Order: sequence, then structure tokens, then C-alpha cells
Amino acid sequence: MTRALLALGLIFVALPVGAQELSMPALTMTTQEDGSQSWSLSFQVLVAMTLITLMPALLLSMTGFVRIIVVLGLLRQALGTGQTPSNPILLGLALMLTAFIMQPTANAVWEQAAVPYTEEEMDFGEAFAAAQQPMRTFMLAQTRESDLASFAQLAGDAPYADAEAVPFTVLAAAFVTSELKTAFQIGFLLFIPFVIIDLVVASVLMSLGMMMLSPMLISLPFKLMLFVLVDGWTLVIGALAGSFG
Repeated sequence: MTRALLALGLIFVALPVGAQELSMPALTMTTQEDGSQSWSLSFQVLVAMTLITLMPALLLSMTGFVRIIVVLGLLRQALGTGQTPSNPILLGLALMLTAFIMQPTANAVWEQAAVPYTEEEMDFGEAFAAAQQPMRTFMLAQTRESDLASFAQLAGDAPYADAEAVPFTVLAAAFVTSELKTAFQIGFLLFIPFVIIDLVVASVLMSLGMMMLSPMLISLPFKLMLFVLVDGWTLVIGALAGSFG
């Protein structure tokens, strides 16, 4: 998990280039003969440490975590179990499933960018560019074209010629929107069987004249029994993993 997060964190290191040379001992930037620019190692370590604090936000917005945690939250509401499973349990399950789903992408980032950079086969800029490609491939596969068009219009850009022309910021925003849409679609399908149980129980209680008895109190054991009999957790987790293709 730590290796995957470190590999993904390399993607988001992009620093503006200002002055040609800074004189602080711990923060220097030099211009090479070919025109490329490099930062001092101490500054790169500072950026890496800063990225650690940004990892939760990056994890939320650039991986499959958004879809997974929203679906699990909707499933808990559909079951009507209140705060069971608790938020830490759902977060832990979502994190583990996210690591499982993102493992191929994280391995690609690690092999194509992190390893060459640590072995000094690439400079910082080259490693950053190489690290973007696996993440772009993953995000583009999960992003709807309509969402990309909407954010391109908001950014004031013309329709892009191909996927490589899509800016990373536009892609990230469209990806999160698409993930929310997909999560709500899956949540809708999860709600249907439990709503049917609630309707049946409410109709039976109404016909028996038990107006003061809460249908939710009676339907909860039936919903739990149905969920256990069909091995619901395995089905939901399998469907979530399969939804990423």
C-alpha cells in the first residue's frame, strides 16, 4: 500500500519555474546546457514530504476510492443498519479495495517513472511526464466523454483532437464527476431489492391494521437475511472491482 501511494504521489509533482537561479543553500535551481532545469535534492525531498500531507486528497480524486466509498455508503443506507458497519470499517474496506484495483496502475508508475528516477536514469521532469501516462490511461477509461466535453467548455478549450491533448486538470475533474455518476447508478441498483422488501412489509402491516408499528423495524431482519443468503458482500465487492474493467 505504501509503495502504491508513493508511486502515485510522483504523478502530482509539478512546480512552476520562476527565476533562473535561487541562492538559498537548501533551495537551488540550475539551468543545464540543453535548457532543462533541475532542482536541488533537498528541495525535492521537501516537496515529497509535502505530498504526504496531500495523499488523502489525491487518493480521493485520482483513484477508484470515490466510487467505492460512495457505493458502500449507499449500501449501508439501503440496508437501514444506521452506523453499522461503522465509518472506519467502510473506509478500511474501501482503501484495501482501492489498493487492489489500482495495483496494476501503481506498478506501471513505479516501473516507468519511480525506479528510473531513483536510479538517476531520468531527471525530475522526465519522471513526472512518464508517471502521468499510466494514470491518464486509467482515468480516461473511466471517464465519460460528455463529462470531458463539459469541463473542456468550462475551461474555454475547443474539442480535443485526441486523448493525449486533454489537460490533466480537465481530466481529473471529469474523472471525479464520472465516478460519482457511476457510483449513484450502482447504488440505485442496490436499493431496488431492499425497497421492495420495505414495500411488501409495509403492505402486510397495513392489511393487518398494525398502523403504529414501524415497517423498518420488521423489514430489517428480512433485508439482513436476504443479504447474507446471497453472499452480498462478495457480490458487491466483485461488482465494484468488475466495474473498473
